[in-house]
Amino acid sequence: MTGTIEEFKQLTDTEEFLQFFNLPYDQKFVNVNRLHILKKFSQYMREIDENYPNLSAEEKLKQYSLALQTAYEVFLESTPHEQKLFKVFNDKPKNVVTLTEITSD
Repeated sequence: MTGTIEEFKQLTDTEEFLQFFNLPYDQKFVNVNRLHILKKFSQYMREIDENYPNLSAEEKLKQYSLALQTAYEVFLESTPHEQKLFKVFNDKPKNVVTLTEITSD
């Protein structure tokens, strides 16, 4: 990895992050999961920043690279619905009875 923390801070797209860290990726997979990957990645970055505040910029970028790879892999093995990263997946629909709420008394 040859990028700097300043260059990292300029990135915005999932593909830019993956390319910055030189991580292989499937474009079709990213097209479907980009927001979920970035959301999970941001959670991991926050954990790194909170748990390791004294990391050097170089070490922080190494940890971020691992975090992005992990975030990408999470969605290879799981679905966005299972991860429930966004509010829409946690809200109960209004005026809807789910099948699990129906009993056969």
